Amino acid sequence: MSDGRTNDASPRSADAPPARADFAVFRTLATRWMDNDHYGHVNNVAYYSYFDTAVNGWLIEAGGVDIRTLPAIGLVVETSCRYFRPLSFPDVLEIGLGVERLGTSSIVYRLGVFRQHEPEAVAAGRFVHVYVDAQTRRPTMMPAVVRDLVAGLGTGG
Repeated sequence: MSDGRTNDASPRSADAPPARADFAVFRTLATRWMDNDHYGHVNNVAYYSYFDTAVNGWLIEAGGVDIRTLPAIGLVVETSCRYFRPLSFPDVLEIGLGVERLGTSSIVYRLGVFRQHEPEAVAAGRFVHVYVDAQTRRPTMMPAVVRDLVAGLGTGG
């Protein structure tokens, strides 16, 4: 019998929303009045802001270092989002973070957007950081502090 995790013997359907158990850590974010669109729900573009805020906020907080001052910085080169149910202000969110792939100079994050205390995600995201030298903007190895942190998120999922 499946426990609902996507890395077990009988994985959840690709069309099913992720569950909380699919993520190692969570960041709490509040929706903002300006996130809602004319149709009364959070506009799709706001989700990408949630992803960016959750990932970088977690890196700064968990690492105890200002990632903006490292010799190599992570640039976002790809994002995507699948929507399952709408959100609306004033929902409080919990963004789940996991890792799909950890390379030497890139990280592919898995993200789940959950309404606070709800078991299934309302959206699932993919967020890719590629590390570049902070001065030259040429690809380089990610800083060890980042790699060590992200390795703790696990891979797969």
